[in-house]
Amino acid sequence: MADASSEIQAQLNQLHQEYLQRLAEKVQEVRTCWNQLTKCWDAETANTLHRLIHTLVGSSATFGLTSLSETARTCELLLQQWLPLDVPLALEVQQQIQSLLLVLQQQSEAHTAIPQPSGQTDEMTEPSGLGSLVDVPSPNQRLVWLVEDDPDVARELKLQLSYFGYQVCTFNQPAAVKQACHLLEQAELLIQTAPTAIIMDMTFPEGDLAGAECIAELNQQWIAQYIPIIFTSVRDDLVSRLQAVRAGGDAYFAKPININELIDTLDRLLGYSQPEPYRVLIVEDDQAVAEFHALTLQQAGIVTQVITEPMQIMQPLSEFKPDLILMDIYMPSCSGLELAAVIRQQAAYVSIPIVFLSTETNLNKQLAALSLGGDDFLTKPIQPDHLISSIASRAQRSATLRSLMMRDSLTGLFNHTKIKEYLAIKLKCAKRQNLPLSFAMLDIDHFKLVNDTYGHATGDRVIKSLARLLQQQLRPIDIVGRYGGEEFAVILSNTDRLSAVKVMNRIRQRFLQVQQRANGVEFTVTFSCGVADYPTYQDVAQISYAADQALYQAKRYGRNKVES
Repeated sequence: MADASSEIQAQLNQLHQEYLQRLAEKVQEVRTCWNQLTKCWDAETANTLHRLIHTLVGSSATFGLTSLSETARTCELLLQQWLPLDVPLALEVQQQIQSLLLVLQQQSEAHTAIPQPSGQTDEMTEPSGLGSLVDVPSPNQRLVWLVEDDPDVARELKLQLSYFGYQVCTFNQPAAVKQACHLLEQAELLIQTAPTAIIMDMTFPEGDLAGAECIAELNQQWIAQYIPIIFTSVRDDLVSRLQAVRAGGDAYFAKPININELIDTLDRLLGYSQPEPYRVLIVEDDQAVAEFHALTLQQAGIVTQVITEPMQIMQPLSEFKPDLILMDIYMPSCSGLELAAVIRQQAAYVSIPIVFLSTETNLNKQLAALSLGGDDFLTKPIQPDHLISSIASRAQRSATLRSLMMRDSLTGLFNHTKIKEYLAIKLKCAKRQNLPLSFAMLDIDHFKLVNDTYGHATGDRVIKSLARLLQQQLRPIDIVGRYGGEEFAVILSNTDRLSAVKVMNRIRQRFLQVQQRANGVEFTVTFSCGVADYPTYQDVAQISYAADQALYQAKRYGRNKVES
């Protein structure tokens, strides 16, 4: 995470240097437009001049050039007073603006002449270390130490945990764990190689509570106190459970262990059910300013996409699916106010927060912006921490609301409506990029029998176990949804039909090996799957129907199969 932050800061510094190199050109563009306006007054040129100066006010302030920004702001205010009149400027005002533009040129030359070795002025401020808002664990953080003296139980638990992405290191007695800690500590590798959780049996030949005693000892001299401890035991009495609590245990499972409940507990304790990063769409005609704000937000783990041409917003709006839109007000071809009104006309985007970021300080204009569909108004320049905090708080509420609307409450997967929407979007992307795409439909075999035999609560656990396995085994770019009941759907981007069949077969074989448990009985469940692909099928209706027919074939040919 530190490397990523350093890289982003380096990009910000580089962006600042590039802005300084282009500053004289920006000021000259303003002067050229002004010269044109003084020769022949017309409203269009006057509005263009206002936009150029307004952009300079915001961009120079963003990159820490406060004095230059204030000069440009004074010039902008003079011009604003005359724009509504649509008449040539008074001679006195022309002379004032001419003088201000001369000062602007001198200031830009001074900034360009002074080297900036650090890549920033003293006025620029870095984020104060809010850190990533979504801290996703890396794969090597899924190491679990399992302490179990029954080799059959240890072997089965290790196998079941591996299906859900956990790496398991087994020990057959508490003394072996203590020895491993001692050796790692001597080699100064303890911190780097420590597990993210310990699953400790309670009863060993050394005593019925030997597991708790071992953890209590490790807590005295080691970092076990900072990681989750899960106890397992053949005992289910209060004395054993109380001893586990006193030793610092976070969970307790009486044997035989329900693997689904154990996985749920591990995921919860280790924080692997992480929220997705917030997604912010930045609409800003000044490329440097847009990139500056994008990099600032990325330092906090926020995913961004930049649009510098407001007329191109519709495709990113539907495909990027932002949690929030950060928008400038004054832009060519379409103002931020007009764009907000257009966005609010569409029911699908009514709930997306729109935050205006502008140098506009006129309260009436700010209120007008909010009345046209804006949710907040931030004024440039803005401190990075303030920007991150303001955006994150609104994006969080938007993401939460969106998640409730688009996700299945039991599994957390996308619901039927949303998976169909994503299928349409991904098909468009596949066509545009000339890449393959596969769509898989799954159905749990004999699910009604599971419900009738073991109860609906067990049926729900089976559904959750398959949902978790799909999420674990598929790539981040693949999209998984609960189609309804015991049916699931998977969109595999850039994957041809044969590759998709191979992937789904691998998952099918793993799911068959997952031990389900209810009422003291262990059992396994299977699923059938149908796969269809683009370009064989060209639209949502065709590919959905083809996958459904392939699923029907898999059921017809005996279930526990993948057909295409």
